[in-house]
This record gives sequence, C-alpha cells and structure tokens, in this order.
Amino acid sequence: PRNFAPLHRMVIKSLRAVTQFAPDLRPAVLDDLGLVPALTSYLKRIHKPKNLKIKFKIYSANVILDDDKQTVVYRVVQEALANVIKYARASVVKVVILKIQGGIVLEIADDGDGFDVNLLGSPKWRHHLGVIGMRERVEMVGGRFSVISTRGMGTTIRVEIPHSKKRSA
Repeated sequence: PRNFAPLHRMVIKSLRAVTQFAPDLRPAVLDDLGLVPALTSYLKRIHKPKNLKIKFKIYSANVILDDDKQTVVYRVVQEALANVIKYARASVVKVVILKIQGGIVLEIADDGDGFDVNLLGSPKWRHHLGVIGMRERVEMVGGRFSVISTRGMGTTIRVEIPHSKKRSA
C-alpha cells in the first residue's frame, strides 16, 4: 500500500488556492446579462431573512463600465448584502446606482444596527475582511470607497467608480 498523505496534502493545498482566488473571477452572469440585469437577478434569488426588504434603484442604465469595473460593482453588492444579512439585523436595505459626471455612484444603505467604523482597522476586526476587501477592489479600479455607520441607525457604503474610457475603433 502506498502512502497517499503527500498527494492528499497537495490536493488540499490546491483546493485552498482555488478557493482563495475564485471570488475574484468574473461571474458569467455579467457576460450573459450585463450589470443591471445581473444585479436584478442576484437580488431576486439571494437567500435573505423574510423580514428584510431589498430595494433596488438604477438612475440611468447607460453607464459605460469595463468588465473589471462591472465585476467590482457586482462583488461589492454581494459582499455588502452578505454583511447586512449576517450582522446588521436590518429590515430594509437600499441598493442605488446613480450615473454622475465622470462615473457612477453605488450606495448600499441599511437601517440595521450599525457599527463603529473606527474598529475596521483594529485587531478585533481582523477576521472581518469583507469591508477591507470591498475597499481594495474599488481602489484597484480607480474608485473611491467610504463607509458611514451609526450604532442603531444603520450603515451606508458608498462607492464611486469612474467611467471607462470609450475605445476608439
């Protein structure tokens, strides 16, 4: 009988690597449907508590975002809503995309518990990497990210993403 322990360790290590990088991949639904329909579809099928209402508003769907920026917007919405469902105890969350000069604004606002944003960089929050990951994704595409939260009054995540440059043919 052979010792399969080294092979088993290699498989586990490979699975961990795939698991680590898989969230960064572009969801196929973005290519199939486009950003707005993909978000609409996601928001309809998300598993959420029965007492949570999600409101989704788009102001001007004519937003030119390249694939990387669409992926960032989609992933930020996913992570923000996962945090709302897991931690906020909210009854309403609003997801708004607004076209502005030079880009778009994405806001995700809930009426939940809120938290002290000063804790984001503290050792107590070292295993809560969702907000940090959102910030990093947004900044990697030249965007701006902010969090406003008040205990007992909810949290608003605001993301500004610049338009993609139109490609000349």
